[in-house]
Amino acid sequence: MKRYAAYKDSGIEWIGEIPSHWDCVKLKRLLTANDGGVWGEDNGNTIVLRSTEINIDGSWNFASEPARRKLTETEFKKGILLKGDLLVTKSSGSELHIGKTALVDERVAKMKCCYSNFMQRLRLKNKLSSNLYFYFLNSMIAREQYNYLSNTTTGLANLGAELLANVIVPTPPSTEQTAIASYLDRKTSEIDELIADKKRLLELYQEEKTALINQAVTKGINPDVKMKDSGIDWLGEIPEHWEVKRLKYVLREKLKYGANESAIDENLNHPRYIRITDFGNDGMLKQDTFKSLSPEKAIDYLLNDGDILFARSGATVGKTFQFKNYEGIACFAGYLIKASVNTSLMNSDFLYLFTKSGAYEYWKSSIFNQATIQNIGADKYASLELPVPPFAEQQSIVHYIETESACIDAKIVKTEKLIELLTEYRTALISEVVTGKIKVTP
Repeated sequence: MKRYAAYKDSGIEWIGEIPSHWDCVKLKRLLTANDGGVWGEDNGNTIVLRSTEINIDGSWNFASEPARRKLTETEFKKGILLKGDLLVTKSSGSELHIGKTALVDERVAKMKCCYSNFMQRLRLKNKLSSNLYFYFLNSMIAREQYNYLSNTTTGLANLGAELLANVIVPTPPSTEQTAIASYLDRKTSEIDELIADKKRLLELYQEEKTALINQAVTKGINPDVKMKDSGIDWLGEIPEHWEVKRLKYVLREKLKYGANESAIDENLNHPRYIRITDFGNDGMLKQDTFKSLSPEKAIDYLLNDGDILFARSGATVGKTFQFKNYEGIACFAGYLIKASVNTSLMNSDFLYLFTKSGAYEYWKSSIFNQATIQNIGADKYASLELPVPPFAEQQSIVHYIETESACIDAKIVKTEKLIELLTEYRTALISEVVTGKIKVTP
């Protein structure tokens, strides 16, 4: 990477040296506007953009329909976004999202939209590159300043007009700004394409793993076995010697709802209080969400090794967690349902793997009533029809899946690491370029 001929100290710790012909100025010196948005009344025709329309990297997110509000003529004139405007999230329930900045491009400008009062609009002076400052405001250099300048009110991080105005910005001559922005457009696009390729590869690995599990838990691992119709659409044919049983018939007790208690305490000497948000689709307990329940409240909801928890409502409905090899005592919360397996009939690992199969996903989709909130109660889970091989065969299938999955998992870990490295490289590149550590020739 080329460097400029000479450098000087910017005087700002998180910026460091800048090219000797650059300046460092407060953002307010570059702006003609630094103002908050509008909200208006319900049921209008004007799109009012919010933080949810901006991804963490500053790209636009219109996956869901933006809010449409009724604005007065004065409000519309005040809040209309023009090409080149920068839209900054100034208030958010998450510090991760405060300061994320989007550039109003031609597509968004044609939408004739406004922006909400949780956002701040920055409009640059003529001849300054909005694209360049879009990169700067989304850089770690800006993030360091947001963390330093922001304050906290009622749990929300705030980054108002005055604080934004005082952000220190490295400023190349206007003749260089377009070239620097174009360079970052090209390089980040190349990196983003590589990241997208790796994410598609991850999806393929996940699909391969799901297919492997689905084949093994519904068809077995002997390709020559004689098959029979299970009588269930989403199971299809199963080995002739297998049975089909409802979940309630392979359990040692009735399905049980968890405790309806608030997650407040963090007493490491008390049972861990496991909630839906405490585990992901990878089946692992998160380490940074620990909550506990007092022993007297937890006593009726304690978990035993091999118990499986089913999520019963919301966006995570149907998600499962196997309580296994946990060092300590734990109980579970009310939006979860506990299944305690009868180990003479069903291998807990086999049941858990079945919940990772395509057949299980098909079953979930088939019972949702889309007119209401997605919900699967204990009665529906109890009626879930399962393929049940002989117990010894269940163990063989579990061993087979674990062995074959290990290879796929290794590929997944490697690919995730590559994505992490590419993302870190992208972040570092932007910071290096916007502070002049890397020379860009006009």
